[in-house]
Amino acid sequence: MADNPGKTITVDEVLAGIELGGKRALVTGVSSGIGAATAQALVARGTAVVGTARDLVKAEKALGVLREAAKSTGAFEMLELDLASFASVRACTNRLAGQGKPFDLVIANAGVMASPFGLTEDGFETQFGTNHLGHFLLVNRIAPLMRPGGRLVMLSSSGHRGSDVDLDDPNFEATLYNPWKAYSRSKTANVLFAVEFDRRHAPRAIRACAVHPGRVDTELFRHLGEGGLEGIVDQVDKGRAKQGLPPSHTKTPAQGAATSVWAAAVASGDEIGGQFCEDCIVSPVNDSEERLGDIVGVRSYAVDPERARALWAKSEEWVGEAFPPPGPAA
Repeated sequence: MADNPGKTITVDEVLAGIELGGKRALVTGVSSGIGAATAQALVARGTAVVGTARDLVKAEKALGVLREAAKSTGAFEMLELDLASFASVRACTNRLAGQGKPFDLVIANAGVMASPFGLTEDGFETQFGTNHLGHFLLVNRIAPLMRPGGRLVMLSSSGHRGSDVDLDDPNFEATLYNPWKAYSRSKTANVLFAVEFDRRHAPRAIRACAVHPGRVDTELFRHLGEGGLEGIVDQVDKGRAKQGLPPSHTKTPAQGAATSVWAAAVASGDEIGGQFCEDCIVSPVNDSEERLGDIVGVRSYAVDPERARALWAKSEEWVGEAFPPPGPAA
């Protein structure tokens, strides 16, 4: 497969000529990086954006410019949300339900990566509990607010290729903890959640997908220590060299946000529904260890519908709430 120009496209280029006035979006993790770039691009085109962050003080400092821009282009509000706490998720969703305002777009952007072993407030391994279970509970509790024609975009990663989910040992109680394996499990879970959410909500004309934003130099790498990102780049580029490929590309946040917004507001629902996307295209299944040019591809286990249904059932048990399939749109 030839190199894909989508690897360098920015979110503003993706949205060129597109107006999103009248749309309302929820974006998690907007205090910096991809989330901030996503929120800024949507507000600039008239979208009313609800952003979430664990630390509202930090988020307010980062998004002062966005608040000013929203006065003339769209609307923007912030809500506190700690995805590592089911109580926080429920408080946030209760507030949104109380407002009763519908959403057209939900972009689940927040997450942690390669963190030391730890447990969430509810006793789950930090990365799985935050990246998957927190979003699983959040999205399902606000799903009734999503309008027909809406989109759910789950930010996953090419890191999903490192491991399938482990439905029997999510907290590494019987397995030696590895921060990258834990990250991979959580990112596979993000894809599987999108697959099953799409199956359940497609009759309501609501579609879901997962995306790989690319390697973006953001705070996501904070747990790797000094030289962490450079080490990853060196490892990736050595593998690319063996395949005769040029060095890899580290994206800016504006480039990292492009695929999320493309899937949410540009591509057709039938194109992206239940799929894994990267560089503004739907990724092919790739179970080999080699890249397909600049495209990484998705592991087959991450888009397996039976695996997706099994994860959904276990996730309902873990969060203590059931979310039956909704009826078709009225």
